[in-house]
Amino acid sequence: MFDRNFIDSLPAHDTSKSDDAPLNGILVLDLTHYLAGPLASMLLADMGATVIKIESPGGDRFRSYPPHDESAPEEGAAYLWANRNKLGIELDLKHPAGKKALWDLVRKADVLIENFATGVMDRLNFGYEAVAAAQPSLVYCSVSAYGRKGAFASRPGFDSVVQAESGFVSMNGYADRDGVRSASSVMDIGTALLASNGILAALNQRHTTGKGRHVEVSLYGSALLMAGYGGLQTLCRGTSAGRFGNTSPDSCPTGVFQCADSSFFLHCGNTEIFVRLMRDVVQREDVALSAQYQSARGRLDNKDVLFKILQEHFSRYAWHELNAKLAAAKVPAGEVRDMKAALLSEETASLGLVGKIPHPTLGWVPNIQTPILFDGVPSVASKAAPLRGEDSKRVLTDLVGYSESEMNEALHSGAFYIRNDL
Repeated sequence: MFDRNFIDSLPAHDTSKSDDAPLNGILVLDLTHYLAGPLASMLLADMGATVIKIESPGGDRFRSYPPHDESAPEEGAAYLWANRNKLGIELDLKHPAGKKALWDLVRKADVLIENFATGVMDRLNFGYEAVAAAQPSLVYCSVSAYGRKGAFASRPGFDSVVQAESGFVSMNGYADRDGVRSASSVMDIGTALLASNGILAALNQRHTTGKGRHVEVSLYGSALLMAGYGGLQTLCRGTSAGRFGNTSPDSCPTGVFQCADSSFFLHCGNTEIFVRLMRDVVQREDVALSAQYQSARGRLDNKDVLFKILQEHFSRYAWHELNAKLAAAKVPAGEVRDMKAALLSEETASLGLVGKIPHPTLGWVPNIQTPILFDGVPSVASKAAPLRGEDSKRVLTDLVGYSESEMNEALHSGAFYIRNDL
């Protein structure tokens, strides 16, 4: 269930439209579902592109992810999160009228993004070669689990599975137990970021060549990148990275500590920070300047000693007192918060990231802005994720250019789901 009182208490986000968003004039066809593909196209929409979310009959299955308001079982929070600022149309790509509509859109589009299983777009006659022949300037992006070619092209993939296969899980958690996955879909998110970057690069090159490109991003390849520099450390050492819980194999003292009323994370990434921490916060200049602690290796070798000194000192203070001391000494540290506390924090509020936006059937829904600002402001208005078929009439008439008779024919063809209650 949605908490209506809580949502109503959020500040309203500005929904006025910007006339100079960086991607104004770019038309994107979003033939994706679940998370990585929709998030990639949403990032483009957030920067001003007109994105048409084209759903198969029945809609994106990501709509079913909870929670839902009891009045809107198809508008789950996860779907709302990944589909902001899009127009929505639902059509049957196996139906002749649906195929015709998509071809009409392809001939006007700048970008097409798809994440169907390998071979599906070819069987529908909308594979890269067919589309590029009809619209050579179009940037075509394929998001897959393991790539579109090779021995694993037909394998389905999900974020959590790829976290395990890529070695990411093996790096997270504590050494005395199995590794743990990230609760956040970090591989889907990383894939979306790479896909949107690849699309932007191809659009930039099109300015000089006039031709589109086929951009491909795999979930598995993204996962290896998201494992961070631990991958190259493994290749250099010839041994896999271990699990260190909330501490670090590279810097010390780094980890979670407890003060009188809270837990907090402290990151001591270099010797200068260590000296300020011990001298200015803990008042132990002898430790700060000791020769054995002037290198990361020396501090790591004496981690237990340093952690004991720090924990004994930190336990004397409430977080608000200790936070002020750490901030004054320019020591990176932050309270360990739950998700709600983070979303309602002063840091979040100062950036204007959390608020609410209008929704055609729910009144208001929560919103988390993309943290990219252009000249100090978000680039476009925030429009809630589309209902199934919400913009079908608008897309077919305004963007495809259907006449009244063609529109009536489409309505009766059975190829489209068109809402008439808005």
